[in-house]
Amino acid sequence: MVSPPPRLRVGIIGTGRAGAVIGAALRRAGHEVVACSARGDISRVRAEALLPGVRIASPAEVARSCDLLVLAVPDDALPQVVQSLAPDVRPGQIVMHLSGRHGLAILAPLDGVIAIAAHPVMTFTGTSLDLDRLDDCPFGVTAAGEGSSIAAALVMEMGGDPVEVSDDRRALYHAALAHGANHLVTLVAQTLDLLAAAGVAEPERIARPLLTAALDNSLREGDLALTGPVARGDHATVRAHIEQMPDSDVERIYRALALATVERAQAAGRLNPADAEALRGVLSERER
Repeated sequence: MVSPPPRLRVGIIGTGRAGAVIGAALRRAGHEVVACSARGDISRVRAEALLPGVRIASPAEVARSCDLLVLAVPDDALPQVVQSLAPDVRPGQIVMHLSGRHGLAILAPLDGVIAIAAHPVMTFTGTSLDLDRLDDCPFGVTAAGEGSSIAAALVMEMGGDPVEVSDDRRALYHAALAHGANHLVTLVAQTLDLLAAAGVAEPERIARPLLTAALDNSLREGDLALTGPVARGDHATVRAHIEQMPDSDVERIYRALALATVERAQAAGRLNPADAEALRGVLSERER
């Protein structure tokens, strides 16, 4: 009979949307969440909802009370938090941060710990709904030595899928995800704004099938999924689009993305050189 992996006493520093859910997922996997820190009323409410009965304590107290310390704080706050915890951790303790940007170097001030970077690739609501969404969720994992097997085990226990990310490529990895997910939100919001400006009563209803299909096709086919006036070389249509833009900020983004699309469409063989040059001319014209 195979023995189950050891159960750990877990401490969570930062009960924002991600930290509280990761704590709840570890608890569901059989680990004991012994303490958490919470800044502000919203974090306290979230901790009480997702981690009922768990003691809310100072970060230093949390660090001293656990075998696995989870740091779930914003990327830019992480260096200061790590420095402040240096007197409170001990050799052999597991310290895992959830930052996408940072790798293992950020944990270097914590002498002798088993350092893990494990970034869940999803958008958290900070509610129990997120627990089911962790099933098969990729985690960008960076670890070394025994930390690698520990990280993989913890991620899989939470239902996730550990994906190795090189320590020196963490920032690039995170930039890719932020560029896709965060800027997609901006792009979709602008699309809905333009549809509303065009008099469409329910912009979401008309946009959803097209945007959903475009995302699915691009994930499966990459640049070969390109459609629309740029891929067809319809430079007069593109000019008409620009002339009708009601907002200069949206126009600038349209121009920039369309120019990038021209380059990718030509490289993929979807656009001949003459049409590509005509489109560049239209898109590079002086903005209104």
